[in-house]
Amino acid sequence: MPNAAILADKLNKWFGAGEARTYAVKEVSFEANWGEMLYIVGPSGSGKTTLLSMISGILRPNSGSVAIDGRDLWSQSDDEIADFRLNTIGFVFQDYHLFPRLTTAENVAIPLILQKRNWAEALGAAAQCLKIVDLADKAQLPPTKLSGGEQQRVAIARAIVHQPEILVFDEPTASLDGETGRKIVSFVKAEILTSKRCIIMVTHDSRIFEYSDRIMEMEDGRITGFQQGQTV
Repeated sequence: MPNAAILADKLNKWFGAGEARTYAVKEVSFEANWGEMLYIVGPSGSGKTTLLSMISGILRPNSGSVAIDGRDLWSQSDDEIADFRLNTIGFVFQDYHLFPRLTTAENVAIPLILQKRNWAEALGAAAQCLKIVDLADKAQLPPTKLSGGEQQRVAIARAIVHQPEILVFDEPTASLDGETGRKIVSFVKAEILTSKRCIIMVTHDSRIFEYSDRIMEMEDGRITGFQQGQTV
């Protein structure tokens, strides 16, 4: 697949053994392409977050494979997978996961500090990313002084500060009102998605379906279908 950013092949994840075995994800195969925003949708318990965890190097599948830009993820050592997460993946969570005792800029700089970049360089890069998300004037404020939409934009700045190729969003609008959620995702589509980046988004929020390029539907751990974006 020449344009595949992510290629998942026959992924399985189960819990328990014997008659007690329960599949969270069963025989899932799909690809996500560079320059694409792919949504994963489905009812609670359908395997969306488990799948997200397997393609982002958090949860090891029981069988199957994940290739990121042609590189087999789960054949690597634990240290290599940790480096992969740190350097290749940017995470944006539903509840932001910001540190209240740090300034906004310091929160954004965290991935670079984990990469052992020096403090001044990390804060300089954080300031640039805050400009991208239109929060340069909030750099010295703690997250508790920001609105929910502003905190989500800080989380996005933190996710892109180390220039990852893959961005993973887990229910990014669930804590936001409809208008703010649409503004955030519209901004991500227009300003963050590039031809050299792939965005995977798990969501229940039909209000933002129009911003997807494709929608992958899941139920009971399986893929049940695909739809093109802006058709739902």
